[in-house]
Amino acid sequence: MVIRTDGAGVDFSDIRTEFGLPADFARPVLVEAEQAVSGGAAGDREDATALPMVTIDPPGSKDLDQAVAIEQTSTGFVVHYAIADLGAFVLPGGALDDEVRKRGQTLYLPDGNVPLHPTVLSEGAASLLPDQVRPAVLWTIDCDSAGEPTSARVRRALIRSVAQLDYESVQASVDAGNPHPAIAALPAFGRLRREHAVQRGAVELQLPEQEVEPDGDGWKLVVRARTEVDAWNAEISLLTGMTAARMMLDAGVGVLRTLPDPDNGAVEWLRRSAKSLGIDWPRETKGAQLLAGLDPSRPESLALFMDATRLLRGAGYTVFDGGAPELTTHAGVAASYAHVTAPLRRLVDRFGTEICLAASAGTEIPDWVRQALPALPGLMEGSDTLANKVERACLDQVEAWVLTDRVGQEFDAMVLRAENGNADVFLTDPPVIAKCAGENFTEGERVRVRLTQADSVRRKVAFDKV
Repeated sequence: MVIRTDGAGVDFSDIRTEFGLPADFARPVLVEAEQAVSGGAAGDREDATALPMVTIDPPGSKDLDQAVAIEQTSTGFVVHYAIADLGAFVLPGGALDDEVRKRGQTLYLPDGNVPLHPTVLSEGAASLLPDQVRPAVLWTIDCDSAGEPTSARVRRALIRSVAQLDYESVQASVDAGNPHPAIAALPAFGRLRREHAVQRGAVELQLPEQEVEPDGDGWKLVVRARTEVDAWNAEISLLTGMTAARMMLDAGVGVLRTLPDPDNGAVEWLRRSAKSLGIDWPRETKGAQLLAGLDPSRPESLALFMDATRLLRGAGYTVFDGGAPELTTHAGVAASYAHVTAPLRRLVDRFGTEICLAASAGTEIPDWVRQALPALPGLMEGSDTLANKVERACLDQVEAWVLTDRVGQEFDAMVLRAENGNADVFLTDPPVIAKCAGENFTEGERVRVRLTQADSVRRKVAFDKV
């Protein structure tokens, strides 16, 4: 835990100021959002409130984008996936629409979020909160017994979530053999989808995931273990995103999340890295299969995961209207993919959803959607860059706070990446990832390091190899 003693308190206001993060919404934006709430969700909607659905999110979440129910049938599975319907509340060309285009996405800081939409929407009328009738975009995806989709439709509906669950409690209920009935089929379906992902060549890197948590009057760093439920739930979102991409490509208009395939040189470089780490990589084994089979608790596995991040650089947003673009796939997903499942927190999803609704219904795509498409890649890439910088700054700040009084102390660490006489090392206690100076580093080795700097003003920590 870290507690500041200079009277300034422990918060992230300096980071908010540095990056110019807005403290609130302008009055016209708030008024428009409140009017949208009072006006209700217009238009014809299917009544799907009898369908028992649940949400799965981190504890305490209020901006709930997705609710799910999975049926196992005699021929396979039926996935019902309800997504918050921001199109029901955001007036195209209005003050709210203008503001969310500027923001791009919700920014998450340990002491509070900078939301994409006013909380009257994101944590209220548009959020799929339990025991509330909510407007939603309802996907129904029929899959065969192998978990492969055979048909899909999407339409506007009214839904009611019957429970707000979190990952750990769902994992515990699965382990105990008594999951919620709405997701009793999730383990079977999730495992099938994970198998398909590996077979396709989808890349999943099981790197340590640092998180900042409140701890009394201060903050602490933790590493949250990824559960099977995390992976299965992600597969539902990925399935929906891949289905959305297929709809867009068939319609000849859309916005895809894309990533070029790594070139052969990059893959061969990773093979050499695996060999140096003592990891056997048979020529007939795909990289995705190798990575999926590694034990993430082993240092050589973490080092290879870190090296494999180089294969996943260059992601972007590809807009097309009038035919398929040259690049249609995302190398990390190993399929065509589009963002449509998090519209409360991400701008592009609202536009992608409207395209899929029109494509599924066989109607014209709204003009305001088509007109917005060219600007979306720039808006999203700018907000992605800002979100990454803010997240890294918050982690750097807490790392410096946690280590302020420990300069000169030695720690056990693991070498994640070694390059040019320096290394990225991972300390397990406290869970810190930082630069370390020294010579003769070997990726995957365990080393002893000494803390040489913990500057909470510059948010910088540094180590030397002992």
